[in-house]
Amino acid sequence: MNTSANLPALLQAFFTDRLMRQRRASPHTIASYRDAFRLLLRFVQERAKKAPSTLALEDLQAPLLGEFLDHLEHERGNSARTRNTRLAAVHSFFRYVALLEPASSASIQRVLAMPAKRYDRRPIEFLTRPEIEAVLAVPNAATWIGRRDRTLLLLMAQTGLRVAETVALRCEDVVIGSGAHVRCLGKGRKERCTPLRKETVAALRNWLHERNGRLSDPLFPTTRGGSLSRDAVEYLLAKHVAVARQACSSLTRKRVSPHVLRHSAAMDLLQHGVDRSVIALWLGHESIETTQMYLHASLELKESALAKTAPLGVPAGRYRPDDRLLAFLTGL
Repeated sequence: MNTSANLPALLQAFFTDRLMRQRRASPHTIASYRDAFRLLLRFVQERAKKAPSTLALEDLQAPLLGEFLDHLEHERGNSARTRNTRLAAVHSFFRYVALLEPASSASIQRVLAMPAKRYDRRPIEFLTRPEIEAVLAVPNAATWIGRRDRTLLLLMAQTGLRVAETVALRCEDVVIGSGAHVRCLGKGRKERCTPLRKETVAALRNWLHERNGRLSDPLFPTTRGGSLSRDAVEYLLAKHVAVARQACSSLTRKRVSPHVLRHSAAMDLLQHGVDRSVIALWLGHESIETTQMYLHASLELKESALAKTAPLGVPAGRYRPDDRLLAFLTGL
C-alpha cells in the first residue's frame, strides 16, 4: 500500500473492518474513537495546513501526537484520564496499521511506545439530596424544555444512567405501571433494567403523555425532534447548576457533570445500606471492585467506623451488668 496518501483509507478500514466487522465494537466505543480522531485530524490540519483527506500516515509521527496530547490537557482543559482515553484510541489504530504497513513499523512502534499518563486519584464528586433537589427545582415547569430537562435530570439522578445511555433511550425503553423500570444498553453490550421510584414514574408518565411520540422516537428529543447529544446534556446541566448555586451554596465548591449524577445515585444507595454487589449490578459495572471508589468517598461510613473505636487515653474497662431491678426497668 502506498503510504504517501493512505491515511483516509486506513482510518476508514479501521472503523468499518476492524471495529465494526471484526470486533463488533459497541456504539459507545465507536463514538469514543470517532471523537478522538476528529479532534486529532483537526489539530493536525491546523499544524500541518493540510486537509484531513490528503494526510498521509507519515504525517502522524510520535512528536506531533505528543503535541496533540499536550493540546488536549493545556488548551482544551481535559484531564489526564481523558488524555489517556484519546491515546488508547490512537494506539488501537496504530496496532491495526502495523499489520498492514510493515514498512512503517519503526514510526509505528514509536507511537505505540508513548505511555499513558499517571494521575492523582481524588475522591469522587457526588451530590447530596438537598443539592440534587436544588438543581431539579431550577428548570421552568411552564415550558416544554424545562419539563424535559427536569425529567431527564431526575431520571439520571435516580437511576445512575450514563449520559450516553440516557440520550440513547427511546420511548419504548420506559415501562410504566407495575414493576416500572427503564431499559438501557450499557458498556460491553450489557442490557440492564433499572427500577424507578414513584416520583420518577410520575414525571415520566406525564412526559410520555406530553411527548406523544412513537415507540422508536428518542425519549428526550431536541426541539427539532432529534436525539440530544452528550454536549447538549452537559450544557443544560451546567446551565441549571449555575442557577442552583444561588440557592444552595455547597454547589459552588463542586464541579457538576452528568457523571456526577451517576456517582450521586451510587452514593445514595450505599448510604442506605445497599450491598456493593447490588450497586455494581445497578450501575452496570463489569466488576464489583469498581464500586470500591464509593466506599473511599463516603465520609459517613468512615465516621460510623470511627464511632465503634475507643478514644485514646481512656482505660479499658470490663462490662458490669446493672442491678437486676434496674435491668428489669431498663428492658421495659
